[in-house]
Amino acid sequence: MRKFLVVLDDSRECLNAMRFAAMRAARTGGGVAIVSIISPDEFNHWIGVGAVMREEARERIQAHFEVFAKWMRDKQNVDPELIIREGQPVDEIMTHVREDPEIGVLVLGAGTHKKGPGPLVTQLTRNAGNLPIPITIVPGDLSKERLEAIT
Repeated sequence: MRKFLVVLDDSRECLNAMRFAAMRAARTGGGVAIVSIISPDEFNHWIGVGAVMREEARERIQAHFEVFAKWMRDKQNVDPELIIREGQPVDEIMTHVREDPEIGVLVLGAGTHKKGPGPLVTQLTRNAGNLPIPITIVPGDLSKERLEAIT
């Protein structure tokens, strides 16, 4: 089964990437893998409480994931899987893509800021030639109706 890998983070554009991945998976008989990265930078200056902070980050990610997963199950009949990795986001995403042969497409949400599409999109598109799969970049300001029409 081909899976769409989508990144779960705190960005607004993440929502459209999630919708796109779920709709494409539903229409093509694929699956959705949702990856969230915990950056080690968050815990460096709090070594003594690092384990507690790490666990709290995992709990936040799980709660955020459940919101998207419920929508995917109820509306798209897709049961997503959650992957939580620790490290630098670009490195961890590229490593996961290489480790999971079922990943067929990386789906990213592009920000609508004047500064550009966002650091993750910028960095991953620079590395696109080194990935074994295509990247789909979903504009952050597409309406639900437009997403449905193009998926």
